[in-house]
Amino acid sequence: MITRPGLGRAGMDALVVDYLELVWNQGRVDLADRFVAGGLVEHNPSLPDGRRALVELIRGVRQRFPRARWELRRIAAAGDLVFAHSLFTTGPEDRGTAVVDVFRVLGDLIVEHWQVRERVPAVAVGGHPVV
Repeated sequence: MITRPGLGRAGMDALVVDYLELVWNQGRVDLADRFVAGGLVEHNPSLPDGRRALVELIRGVRQRFPRARWELRRIAAAGDLVFAHSLFTTGPEDRGTAVVDVFRVLGDLIVEHWQVRERVPAVAVGGHPVV
């Protein structure tokens, strides 16, 4: 794991990279308090606020889809926001979902989260990948 003293832009990027890999991909929800504030503000209309609700969601996803994976393709930061563009798949047979997560970081924790997603189509009219 990358240490994040002072969290400049590179530290914010590392926070999100480590969070996606350790907590989501590896299912290490025991580490969630190192990445996510207890009072996380969640803008996903399907989820309640708080780290506890997020941990329960991750446990449920990992139980239902043990081979689920976030493949980070791009990451950028501006101010206190980190933008992560990823491909989320539930297993090797899944074409996946293109996801953009926006995380607001305060101190060294994620305190707020937004998400936009769309299923990856079989064919893109322009011929370019969506992720």
